[in-house]
Amino acid sequence: MKLQRIKAVAQKEFLHVFRDPRSLGLGIAIPMLLLFLFGYALTLDVDKVPLIVWDQSATHASRELISRFSGSRYFTLKRYTDNYRDIERAIDRRDALIALVIPADFARRIETGEKVRIQAIFDGSDSNTATIALGYAENVALSYSRVVMLEQMRRQGVVSSAGLLDIRPRLWFNADMISRNYIFPGLIAVIMMVIAALLTSLTVAREWETGTMEQLISTPLKGPELIIGKLIPYFTIGIIDLVLAVLVGQFAFSVPLHGSLILLFGMSLVFLTGALSLGILISIVTKNQRMASQLALVSTMLPAFLLSGFIFPIDNMPLVIRGVTHIIVARYFVTILRGIYLKDVGLDILAGEAGFLAVFSILVLALAIRKFRKKIV
Repeated sequence: MKLQRIKAVAQKEFLHVFRDPRSLGLGIAIPMLLLFLFGYALTLDVDKVPLIVWDQSATHASRELISRFSGSRYFTLKRYTDNYRDIERAIDRRDALIALVIPADFARRIETGEKVRIQAIFDGSDSNTATIALGYAENVALSYSRVVMLEQMRRQGVVSSAGLLDIRPRLWFNADMISRNYIFPGLIAVIMMVIAALLTSLTVAREWETGTMEQLISTPLKGPELIIGKLIPYFTIGIIDLVLAVLVGQFAFSVPLHGSLILLFGMSLVFLTGALSLGILISIVTKNQRMASQLALVSTMLPAFLLSGFIFPIDNMPLVIRGVTHIIVARYFVTILRGIYLKDVGLDILAGEAGFLAVFSILVLALAIRKFRKKIV
């Protein structure tokens, strides 16, 4: 290979990118748009759950319980009611996701130390939100029960709290429990995978469709020189996207980067090489821009979103699907980014994932070079 030929191909591809606003838009504007769109819209946090209350007791004790719900950041008290018909209508209209029905004998039972049953009606159409909201409600009720029990012990002259379990949690890596800190690193991996493959999936196919491939074939240019030369401009765009993504995460979304920035960029460059080479391989095989772009979307976006662990936990998937995820390269890059961003881990922990990325990049690049033939078929 001669560097002069690679440089000439890279310059040609750079000129095409700069002269085509669509390529620049696809390469830089769309990743930023997706980062902001998903960064703001995609969240796993469940808070401000709308609540409707039927307080049949209307006592100080019941109001104290209600205040614990309304004072929590997880619930928002919408209104009170005095019948089940309003509760049903509010849940049907999604004005409320949970209804709390406090019985008339609530205060009396609390005073006498009897067990009190409070009805909590949830909108189960959104099972994930309902499950999380149920956990929040149980924690609020448990906290209230503990306060009532301690108050009764104090009245009875019992000052010892022996036997009470005192859990003092300490959260590592994401102390504020903000889902965005967990989602954003994976979002970088998914966007880089999709955009990188889309960018390069049009390069060789475009040469065939415009008729310029015949001119390239007639030159002394070799296959590896052509492919590497075409990768360089999009590799540069990928680096720009990565820098912008890190800056957006740091300053727009306040996502902390606890790990090594050098390791982050090093692993990202390895991943970027494999993703770009995959796009080139698709372009070489299809020789058609429309088919290449569709195949790139199917082979990158769906696996990256669904099977990488980006949103859906892999451990919860069926055994067969879990096996399939082991060949999804985005899965390993998502793990690497989350490890660097959240846990400040190094290659001693991420050696397996880093090795898979390196092997994938080398194999795909080698396969793309092997598949390219300087002849008209």
